[in-house]
Amino acid sequence: SYLTSTEAIGFIGLGQMGFHMAKHLQAKSTLPFVVYDADPSAIARFTAETNARVATSPSDLASQTSVIITALPESSHVQSVYTGSTGILSGLRKNTLCIDSSTIDPSVSIDVSQRVNSAGGRAVDAPISGGIMGAQAATLTFMVGCETEQDFGRTKEHLGKMGKNVVRCGGLGAGQAAKICNNLLLAISMIGTAEAMNLGVRLGLDPAVLASIVNTSSGRCWASDTANPVPGVIESAPSTNEYRGGFKTRLMLKDLGLAANAAKDTKTPLILGALAENIYRLMAHNPKLAEQDFSSVYKWLTTK
Repeated sequence: SYLTSTEAIGFIGLGQMGFHMAKHLQAKSTLPFVVYDADPSAIARFTAETNARVATSPSDLASQTSVIITALPESSHVQSVYTGSTGILSGLRKNTLCIDSSTIDPSVSIDVSQRVNSAGGRAVDAPISGGIMGAQAATLTFMVGCETEQDFGRTKEHLGKMGKNVVRCGGLGAGQAAKICNNLLLAISMIGTAEAMNLGVRLGLDPAVLASIVNTSSGRCWASDTANPVPGVIESAPSTNEYRGGFKTRLMLKDLGLAANAAKDTKTPLILGALAENIYRLMAHNPKLAEQDFSSVYKWLTTK
């Protein structure tokens, strides 16, 4: 079952983001392509649309590939996929480039990366911004942490097929650090936008008029001009599609937890960050809101 070519690309994690990322990467690459996912239905869906080979485990995939991309939900998944009994490390070939695009705890990311490097591979953390729409359109931003400029060059060649911005943030773990800082700000600005829109509506303003003023004034931000939380204000925003298809509330809560852990480790005050985490925790108790886009904080506020 081994590939005769010494070079091949492996992709692990064919979820909402990974599926689209892997499709773009395979379509734009000339190398053989091998996939693995713990969910057989995700593999079936991918192989129905592509001619990718299927590995039996992360270890099996690693033994056949020279570049591996992982896109997994949480720290625990990354640890088991890399260091578990049938993990990547047990099948890793020398100089294999291991790019992890999951958003996880920076300390876990650094630990896994160091293990990859010690085992003879080259580790890179490259979390993503741009959501499902960005994955579908191949317009993602990758925030990269790696040890050398050579590692970054190899990484950019592959990530450039799945996104439009590939930025080196620093050494190992720097990509994760940049990602959680961005999402911390995103959560706070979305809550602020939702509060302002809710107040404006209760004062009798047309939300579309208020949004147009905000979006050409000093209150302008992505949460208002691209993902406005009021349904009907922006046609392409998740709020207009019943808060479907965006970045889930429970995932935002996860990222705020990562920011809180990092703040604790570095003794950094997070005042609005702590409030934002509490708000998203309250929202995540509601099973429906937990699965909706995080801009549903507007809907939550309107019930208060």
